[in-house]
Amino acid sequence: MNKASERDIEALIELFERSDWRELHIVGPGIDLFVSKDPKARRPETLTALGTSPPVVDSRLPVSVPVAVAAATPAAGSAPADVPASWVVIRAPCLGTFYRTPKPGAPPFVSVDQRVTPEAEICLIEVMKLFTTVRAGVTGTVRRVLVADAELVEFQQPLFYVEPDA
Repeated sequence: MNKASERDIEALIELFERSDWRELHIVGPGIDLFVSKDPKARRPETLTALGTSPPVVDSRLPVSVPVAVAAATPAAGSAPADVPASWVVIRAPCLGTFYRTPKPGAPPFVSVDQRVTPEAEICLIEVMKLFTTVRAGVTGTVRRVLVADAELVEFQQPLFYVEPDA
């Protein structure tokens, strides 16, 4: 799919209206959709704020998908009490289905206690057959995986905790 059709967009809006989501922002080849239940809401600058890498071609798809680097320090008070303040939370750059593996039956991209570099692929998030590769964005050790494979995630939902190198 190189471009979202009017039917695809209508289906997304219908899904949004039936959901308990407050906002929906999808950016991909042929689509940049932002809807909100708050009439004062403004389009976020997600890819600019999170940083972007050159498009990556997912071998399962015929299109290129932007790769978002989604590492960010957790907001004060947002991390559980048992998570050290120095750990970095890696958040979902978009809503969609979270995948820990590149394909069914394959080993996960990363596991707990595995070292990662900023460019390390750590998961995929899929929406409408478009896959976004999430990269670690930090050098360190994965300490927690917060989402189960094939679980629906929301924009900015915490996915992993990484203990950065000193």
